[in-house]
Amino acid sequence: MERFDWKPNGSSPVPLYKQIEEYIKEKIINGEWTVGTRLPSQRAFSHAFEVNRSTIVMALDELAAQGLIEGKGRRGTIVKNDAWSISTLKSHSNWNSYVETGIHYPNLPTIQEINQAEFYPHIIRLGTGELSPELLPEKKTKQIMKELSHGQIPLGYAEPRGDFKLREQIAKYLKKFDILTSPASILIVSGAIQALQLISMGLLCKGSSILLEKPSYLYSLNVFQSAGMRLFGIPMDEHGIQPSLISKYKRQFNGSILYTIPSFHNPTSLVMNEQRRQEVMKVCNEIGLPIIEDAVYQDLWFDSSPPNPLKANDTNGIVLHIGSMSKVISPGLRIGWIVGPEPVIKRLADIKMQMDYGSSSLSQRAAAEWFASGLYEKHIQQIRVELKKRRDFMLKMLEKYCRDIATWQIPTGGFYIWLQIEPNISIRELFEKALQEKILLNPGNVYDRNASQYLRLSYSYASMHEIEKGVKTVARLIKNLSI
Repeated sequence: MERFDWKPNGSSPVPLYKQIEEYIKEKIINGEWTVGTRLPSQRAFSHAFEVNRSTIVMALDELAAQGLIEGKGRRGTIVKNDAWSISTLKSHSNWNSYVETGIHYPNLPTIQEINQAEFYPHIIRLGTGELSPELLPEKKTKQIMKELSHGQIPLGYAEPRGDFKLREQIAKYLKKFDILTSPASILIVSGAIQALQLISMGLLCKGSSILLEKPSYLYSLNVFQSAGMRLFGIPMDEHGIQPSLISKYKRQFNGSILYTIPSFHNPTSLVMNEQRRQEVMKVCNEIGLPIIEDAVYQDLWFDSSPPNPLKANDTNGIVLHIGSMSKVISPGLRIGWIVGPEPVIKRLADIKMQMDYGSSSLSQRAAAEWFASGLYEKHIQQIRVELKKRRDFMLKMLEKYCRDIATWQIPTGGFYIWLQIEPNISIRELFEKALQEKILLNPGNVYDRNASQYLRLSYSYASMHEIEKGVKTVARLIKNLSI
């Protein structure tokens, strides 16, 4: 489904098809839709503009008659360059060719659709990996901002590794996980994804092999692939990644680094137990395999905390530990961190300065106050209670509507339930039909192309009412598709 910042006016004396024709023509003439741009499908236009498909056909026929667009068979309809309205230009820059040859890969098509659909009005986001707006600490954030306004407000750039006060507070915060580090070994980044980007650019060479769990959130990104690297998934069991396979995969695929989410894994919510963590560290130390530890869900436990992060047992400095405030305080704050050996942090800080000259100084100072004031710990305690309520409710709805068509494990923290669909159905068709009913899903095959019978359900964003409506609708669609 497409989304535009305009809709035709049904009360206007100008026919709807003519309004749509003029809108598209203006896009082309103003250079917003350049030569070679592929237009949305007739069905997509019809949904976006809330008109009959025949109205779209009339508008497109008029544009084709004027030489502005042409049909290209399977390529769809594209903007062409022999129209009277743009014939005064001696040459036409084909931006489409630049778009197609850019070095950074586009998101997977399904991920692009999800990113767009998340902002559709009245959409039920049943897979979104962030806190509901009603759980975000708006009042506490205002309180912190008010306190900051009484002092000197940081309006300039922070130092390369980030605001010292924030790094100092993060070092104190990490002590509770038995991670002993200093501010010099911490780099502030604009979220966990930027941490991965910096690692791909600053520490690994083109052709490197990244070992990771299968399935994994990392498969839904193109951070490493865009840098010319390959991903190789290692199977998991109920305790997480299997250590006995790490050496084998390193040899077979010449693995350069291991990426893992040991606590409340995304998308499965599995927790690597203490013994497994020790085994992973032992193997990686023996074979000299560095580790990227994604610990953004570490604090989101319900009844008992998970084992300490891998970094807590890292005496040889092989672990790069990534944390973030996005899953707990606010994704809009854009504050995360990397903990690692000083030479590594120095290297990554230099690259970050080349990219954006540092994360927001205001956000960093606010983040420091979250920790220093004790409000972070108080807030996370409340979030655990609320998330557990939502988890319990989603489990209840799954039991009510899906017990005969799906299986799942009970997560002990994090945001997700990894739902295995029992009937053999088309996950793509389920995604499309759910979206038509304003239910947005995260299909399992974006985390592992072989996970074609899975959904990543999230209880962190949708309201209780939306969770029941969403699960009930998805159950009905699965049953209809399995007939």
